[in-house]
Amino acid sequence: MPKRIAVIGAGSWGTALALQFARVGCEVRLGGVVEFDLLESMVEDRENKRYLPDIPFPSNLNAYPDLDECLDGVRDILVVVPSHGLRDTLEKIKPRLAQDSRICWATKGFELSTGKLPHQVAAEVLGPDIPVAVLSGPTFAQEVGAGLPTAMTIASHDHDYARALAETISSDKFRAYTSDDIIGVEVGGAVKNALAIGAGMSDGLGFGANTRIALINRGLVELMRLGVALGAKKETFMGLAGMGDLVLTCTDNLSRNRRMGLALAAGKTVEEAQEEIQQVVEGVKAAKAVHEVAEHLGIEMPIVNQVYSIIYKGVEPRDAVMALMTRAIKAEADH
Repeated sequence: MPKRIAVIGAGSWGTALALQFARVGCEVRLGGVVEFDLLESMVEDRENKRYLPDIPFPSNLNAYPDLDECLDGVRDILVVVPSHGLRDTLEKIKPRLAQDSRICWATKGFELSTGKLPHQVAAEVLGPDIPVAVLSGPTFAQEVGAGLPTAMTIASHDHDYARALAETISSDKFRAYTSDDIIGVEVGGAVKNALAIGAGMSDGLGFGANTRIALINRGLVELMRLGVALGAKKETFMGLAGMGDLVLTCTDNLSRNRRMGLALAAGKTVEEAQEEIQQVVEGVKAAKAVHEVAEHLGIEMPIVNQVYSIIYKGVEPRDAVMALMTRAIKAEADH
């Protein structure tokens, strides 16, 4: 079981997970490969004032602006960066790894330039011999940071590693479940962000609860369709990292992706909405990446495709929803 862990990525989610590992008694080092000014301020402030203000760091959680110092003597590393920064982060970490290092990540999304999932990127950069795992599921950073009850999934082909992580991070207010379906857990995390933008747009246009649940339900079908084609287990999408994460992200305004959809429905540009939200909205890049992966595989994903068309082709949100509603009639179980 990890007793010391380095969390690389000092955004809201990285900080929240660092806090949770600290609460269960780990020595936690919070570092990064680009956020040096932010990390230096956290050394002084003993909190992340930018992303999780008013949640003080316990004594066993410390920020490390120097990456070498952060990783020195650490076996277990958790990477929490946006998907477009994962490869670069792993490449910077690789020469600093110990012989017995283990790496997990809470990164969600396909790599835009290659269409690869995070575990594929990690295998290319790190090789096949390092134990790896992915943390995912229905979680908002603010709530985890505040210590509210939460459940999530940890997936790995190395059962002992997944179990050790789950046992370490779990507490009376945080429960982790294990899975061996890395593909399913990662696909769930990648696709739901794009779908949440669609749900936000629907609500922003005033289409109501009926439309919202139709988008969520049919979005789940699209998610499963793509995941199974990529080798995932269908049942994974009925769990926390599938349906759970999708429903959470589509229905609560703590979701940056949902807020992006609301802003687009109000007539704002992606850039204006991004400036207003002040954090990375991964669904914007996810819509393009998922669209391209699905197109390459010949997988039908009409909701994702309409979200892509709105963001990248200038289609009006109202026209996109109408296009979905007027598609040819088919059996619900058709794939």
